[in-house]
Amino acid sequence: MDERDWLAARFEEQRGRLRAVAYRMLGSVSEADDAVQEAWLRLDRADTGDIANLGAWLTTVVARICLNMLRSREQRREDPIEVHVPDPIISRDDAISPEHEALLADSVGLALLVVVQSLAPAERVAFVLHDLFGVPFDDIAPMIDRSPAATRQLASRARRRVQGQAPTPDPDLARQREVVDAFFAASRNGDFDALVSVLDPDIVLRSDGGAARPRMTFTLRGPNQVASQAITSSKLSPFVRPALINGAAGVVVAAHGKAMFVMAFTVTGGAIAAIDVLADPDRLREIDVSVLD
Repeated sequence: MDERDWLAARFEEQRGRLRAVAYRMLGSVSEADDAVQEAWLRLDRADTGDIANLGAWLTTVVARICLNMLRSREQRREDPIEVHVPDPIISRDDAISPEHEALLADSVGLALLVVVQSLAPAERVAFVLHDLFGVPFDDIAPMIDRSPAATRQLASRARRRVQGQAPTPDPDLARQREVVDAFFAASRNGDFDALVSVLDPDIVLRSDGGAARPRMTFTLRGPNQVASQAITSSKLSPFVRPALINGAAGVVVAAHGKAMFVMAFTVTGGAIAAIDVLADPDRLREIDVSVLD
């Protein structure tokens, strides 16, 4: 094995973790893969003799690439996005697929990623690297041109925001599914009271319709608003297919082999605390519903 083959093998050992880092920062699987590929190209051109810890070096490179991509997004964007639901990771209801295991290794739910996507780029890098991957503040600070103390403050501010807006899901998947099933049963039956009974008093529903469906981009708060929306949408019930969405109970609404909506549920304390809906037809076209068969 020559040096380049050896280096490629070591890189492949790190690929899963690097994809997970990039996905949490960018909220896009395709962009995460682009960031990881760019990291390989930089490694291939680098003088590796000075790299003492390859994993740490690659994590730093991927983080810097993601930070540049995030800043570029902000420069291109004219109007703030009201709601952006990251790319959902969809698996069968009975098991997470092997290709998704590394991406979901720490069970980061979609609701948490929605909040992470609302953080400023430097906040996002500090929070994701430190809180989700254990990177020391001294290593993060040079990436975002801050002192370690300022980086710690950024991460702390981001953490408070995430904890305040992204509830922690119940660990029992079977219990999550029972609550989600009860939600759809009440919706099918037009039972408003039963719907309200499975919703947390502080529930939030976020829907991302993308540029193609701006009317489907909105936020609803409170059991009454969310229950009313569920009753209105009950005609979709025959097309609901159970799935794991980022490792938690959710559904894909699909007809004729095409995804119409993806709905991720955050169940906390036996009640639904958050529903995140991907309704963007441009992104839904990329979803292969055959993974649920």
